Amino acid sequence: MAPQRDLNPYHYVPTFYVCVIYLVFFGLSTALHLGQAIRSRLWWLLPTAFICGIGETIGWSARLWSSKNPLLLTPFLMQISTTIIAPTFLSAANFIILGMVVREIGTHFSRISPRLYSIIFISADVVSLVIQAIGGGAASAAAHNHKSAEKGGHVMLVGIVLQMAAITIYSLLAAEVMVRYSINRPCRKAPPRADTRAHSPASTLDGTPPSMNPKMKLMVLGLGISTLFLFIRSVYRTIELIDGWNGRIISTQSLFNALDGMPICVAMYSLNVFHPGWLIDRTEEVEESIEKEKQGVAV
Repeated sequence: MAPQRDLNPYHYVPTFYVCVIYLVFFGLSTALHLGQAIRSRLWWLLPTAFICGIGETIGWSARLWSSKNPLLLTPFLMQISTTIIAPTFLSAANFIILGMVVREIGTHFSRISPRLYSIIFISADVVSLVIQAIGGGAASAAAHNHKSAEKGGHVMLVGIVLQMAAITIYSLLAAEVMVRYSINRPCRKAPPRADTRAHSPASTLDGTPPSMNPKMKLMVLGLGISTLFLFIRSVYRTIELIDGWNGRIISTQSLFNALDGMPICVAMYSLNVFHPGWLIDRTEEVEESIEKEKQGVAV
């Protein structure tokens, strides 16, 4: 039994029923994200939340495969690469949603423009993704050649730390926006046509804190839940990779199930339930699109 354990890249046998449960949950959430993206015509959800779901579904399918034969290297490498990389795409969705929220409640409550949230944090996400992919490739190559995958793991760690740093800075900026909004302390003077659709305009005239509408409150709640669980997962992955490719943390199945599988599952479903397609008013976006079409016809 000892030699077989040494050959087992997991150092445990993935539990069959746990893999089935997560596979079903991720598969369902992924299908919902696809349907919701098409119905709401929010196409940016396809290369973000939907791709995250695809990655997690592949990862847990590989773990299910490993539950039948844990000594196979191929499913192990499949699951470790996809489950590490996939949440990066969901983070990108959160960055975009925060920009939409800021645009709704008023850009004067934010230090940076809504567009910059996407540009800055998605750029960091892409760099993180590339680093993780390089590390994953190096680790896979080393494992196939029966060499230590620690160097590849260290590269992946750099990508995970960068992702965690991006989420941390993004969270601090988001928290500042919410605090400033709640106490009505904007960063700068409101523009002449400040967007006030997310609250009652009259509430800001006498200096009292503005009142956020119910839908926007739900969107902020959903975004907060998703961000929190993505952060929890990033902390776990950072500690896991610091501990080493053959360390105690990566070799403990219960930690992976509770601190990687569950947080990403909750983060994905939070955006299914609190979906920007029905919580964020897109009237202005439609009006601008129609106006551009009119201008095009006139020309």
